[in-house]
Amino acid sequence: MSNVLVTYFSASGVTAKAAEKLAKAAGADLFEIKPEVTYSSADLDWTNKKSRSSVEMADKKSRVAMSGKVANMEQYDTVFVGFPIWWGVAPHIVNSFLEAYDFSGKKIHLFATSGGSGMGRSMAELKPSAPNAVWGAEKKLPAGLSQADADAWVKEILK
Repeated sequence: MSNVLVTYFSASGVTAKAAEKLAKAAGADLFEIKPEVTYSSADLDWTNKKSRSSVEMADKKSRVAMSGKVANMEQYDTVFVGFPIWWGVAPHIVNSFLEAYDFSGKKIHLFATSGGSGMGRSMAELKPSAPNAVWGAEKKLPAGLSQADADAWVKEILK
């Protein structure tokens, strides 16, 4: 049992690959944030204002139902939370995840993947969902994150 958790939401698999490398680097447990209803390609069509993701992201208060829960969240002191960047922020399922647990005193580090966007307002938009957490680093990771780069970032964060 580790006191570090790497958790992530990944719609296309890119964030999942980065999360796996970070978990390996940290010797951490790994948890995938999954929606109750999986996103289809049509749901993820950001060019369609009526697609599921577009509708969700247009409403800052929207939350996405999740499938599964982290067992023994209380054992973790440090939680890495990863996601793809949608509309300049984290997808709202990440808010759903943060609101499902008590992060009081836990350190949260954010990582994201994106085809071109930076972290945007991700941390600012997520902080209200875990107001008693200790907010740490945030980093946009490349799609082809190497294990060496994952190791280096984790070493820097957990020192």
